[in-house]
Amino acid sequence: MNFDNTDHTLDAIGLRCPEPVMMIRGKVRKMQEGETLLILADDPSTTRDIPSFCEFMDHTLVAKKVDSVPYRYLVKKGK
Repeated sequence: MNFDNTDHTLDAIGLRCPEPVMMIRGKVRKMQEGETLLILADDPSTTRDIPSFCEFMDHTLVAKKVDSVPYRYLVKKGK
């Protein structure tokens, strides 16, 4: 998956739960439906929290790369 062509980027490296998800929520609120957000994180809890956030908020987790740090997530804003 190509993480280079995204509409927005959020650097959550160094932040610990619940800060990354709180920042993602704030950023996604300002985005338009269908826009994408690349999230960079190093907190292991994001591997669980970000997919759960997407499911709960009806966003799409387009891709994730969690085999090395920083973890990368590509989220597409839903309705």
